[in-house]
Amino acid sequence: MGIEKMGRRPAVVLLVSAMVVFTAGVAQLGAQTKTRTEAVPRGAKKKSAASKKAAARFGARAETLLGTAPASKGEWGLLVVDRESGETLYEQNADKFFVPASNMQLFSTALALAKLGPDFRFRTTLETRGAISSEGVLSGDVALVGRGDPNLSNRRFPYQLKEEFDGPPEKVLAELADALLAKGVKEVSGDVIGDDSYFPRERYPNGWEIDDMVWEYGAAISSIVVEDNTVALTLTPGELAGSPVRAVVSPATPDFAVHNDVVTSAAEAKSDLTLRREPGASLVVVKGTLPAKGAPRKLVLAIEEPAQHAAATLKRLLEERGIKVEGAARARHEQAEVPGDPTVLAEHVSVPLGDSVKLVNKISQNLHTEMLLRTVARQSGVWATPDDLMRTPADFYAAAGIAPGDVIQTDASGLSRHDLVTPRAIVTLLAFAQKQTWFVPYYESLPVAGVDGTLEDRMKNTPAAGRVHAKTGSVEHVRTLSGFAETFSGRGLIFSFLSNNQGGKNHEAADALTGLCVAMIEEFNVTPKKRDSKQKQPR
Repeated sequence: MGIEKMGRRPAVVLLVSAMVVFTAGVAQLGAQTKTRTEAVPRGAKKKSAASKKAAARFGARAETLLGTAPASKGEWGLLVVDRESGETLYEQNADKFFVPASNMQLFSTALALAKLGPDFRFRTTLETRGAISSEGVLSGDVALVGRGDPNLSNRRFPYQLKEEFDGPPEKVLAELADALLAKGVKEVSGDVIGDDSYFPRERYPNGWEIDDMVWEYGAAISSIVVEDNTVALTLTPGELAGSPVRAVVSPATPDFAVHNDVVTSAAEAKSDLTLRREPGASLVVVKGTLPAKGAPRKLVLAIEEPAQHAAATLKRLLEERGIKVEGAARARHEQAEVPGDPTVLAEHVSVPLGDSVKLVNKISQNLHTEMLLRTVARQSGVWATPDDLMRTPADFYAAAGIAPGDVIQTDASGLSRHDLVTPRAIVTLLAFAQKQTWFVPYYESLPVAGVDGTLEDRMKNTPAAGRVHAKTGSVEHVRTLSGFAETFSGRGLIFSFLSNNQGGKNHEAADALTGLCVAMIEEFNVTPKKRDSKQKQPR
């Protein structure tokens, strides 16, 4: 569900006719301490003769890869260091700013592991201020209270090579409804409430674009996340040209209605779809054609009002279990000042944070990353403004040794086009991370070249396959890759390759990144000095 999916979304043209203005400011983050020693110092350490020759060879290959169009028309920032010694092996524009795309998730997941710990778990509860009578009538409202759990879904954990699912998308809400039924509740006299007041209401961070809001990778932020705050629109063509195309939204949602103008075309014709939803509108219009007898097309669309959607889903699930609901489904975005504590009727406890982080980095899940940053911030109370939220990581970046001003951050996921980082900031973060107690789940969360996650189909049958553990990043005109690598001789490397202003087709910048990884592994393949056992990388 991450940013990388932008390049592979269904062949649907999005039309919008309204403007969205974001007013949140830009928070410039960085280390505040001037007396520390930087983890990756500016300016290379003195290189050995072998290192100089290796750097020259790598540089020549990089120039060939990046020096011809279309890669040459963009900007590139490269930094490779020895994982054990910290020696800078190669750098190019390492202190220049680049839009990181999903490489920003390296910062947010490290922050979450450092501040919350790999064993942290989220709690989601059903609560009431009423009471259950002997006849099974619950007097008052039932509230679904979200606290940032990104996985109120049917995902199976832990993640192993690919996403797996078990049961309906609303599985967790169904379990909570079952728990209420088990308590003997037969009727709710009040409303069913989706309470996302745990986080201040800010559905879309500064720098997200207007078309992001329609698709899964730009789903609205809320402390309630049911099935990634998305629904699936499935279009099924008919058997004959001219017959209607069936449109089904699953699960059902009050967030929008679908106006379906898609018809079945000749079997040999190509599909041609146009989808339109104006910001804040309750209508999705889909037009075009699908070939006769063709496979159904599934479009994953974002929910704009997650708390309302969750409340409506829970109300439906209660009614399906024979529980009568007198009131309506509604959202609550602000905490009510009511004396006393509510009664917890049921509770869902999440998987450990380490498992959640693994999913985030493997598939590049934007919304989940936003949950992590806000959960960290919430441990210190409620923030007043988006700028205050973006200042949350400042002390962590300082402790990691990141230079002041090397990270400008307006969201957690990297979907914002206003985020800026340097290659050196990323490498410094990774060098710091490998020395921390939470490094194993962090390292294991990174996609492996040619094996899984967003790198499953990249670098296969190359020397980099299985040797690169790295986070991908992709928004329009941006392709990035940063992480760890191991050469044939066992030498560990940390690298960051960032590219901006790429005007070519999607695969060309990705191909250049693959070439850089192969060159890095081959040219810096020297027998490392004997390592301290504490510095060995996990297997």
